[in-house]
Amino acid sequence: MRENDTQPGVNDRIAARVRDLRGRRGLSLGALADASGVSRSMISLIERGESSPTAVVLEKLATGLGVSLATLFETPAAPPHPVSRRDGQMEWRDPASGYLRRNVSPGGFPSPIQIVEVIFPAGARVSYETAARPGITHQQIWVLQGMVEVLLGEERFELRAGDCLAMVLDRPITYHNPTPRPARYCVVMVAPRPA
Repeated sequence: MRENDTQPGVNDRIAARVRDLRGRRGLSLGALADASGVSRSMISLIERGESSPTAVVLEKLATGLGVSLATLFETPAAPPHPVSRRDGQMEWRDPASGYLRRNVSPGGFPSPIQIVEVIFPAGARVSYETAARPGITHQQIWVLQGMVEVLLGEERFELRAGDCLAMVLDRPITYHNPTPRPARYCVVMVAPRPA
């Protein structure tokens, strides 16, 4: 299932997932807006599938909901299954940076581990400014092709093909591809799962 931000299926899935998670937590639009720093009107547009939110906005919502960004791309109430087939793995393109992400892990399966593949365009940059995250989220970035610079708080790491960076997400983080070629990397995280 190859989808991107121009197809309604992606926005519909994100909309359903945000609505579902907000409902499970008993949060009003205002409460989620306060917890995430995303306006009520933007959350409403996202929940109706009328907005193509950026990765930065989605990361703020995920933090406000107490889940990882990858969780927002799962199918709500999907029956858990231990196998994630390639043709069923949703792809999503960030409208701001153009990066393409694919959730590799089986959605809904009760595992704390999530795997995401990212194809990062030449010159792209994404900054996640949310520092405080509920629980402890461990993440590793494994570069498969090209080069990626990671700024974690004040620490800068230059990663080339084969390099792997382990971190705890407790500070703002920026990803940057300073090269004229796309980079490809895998994100493996152990994050809080939705209730």
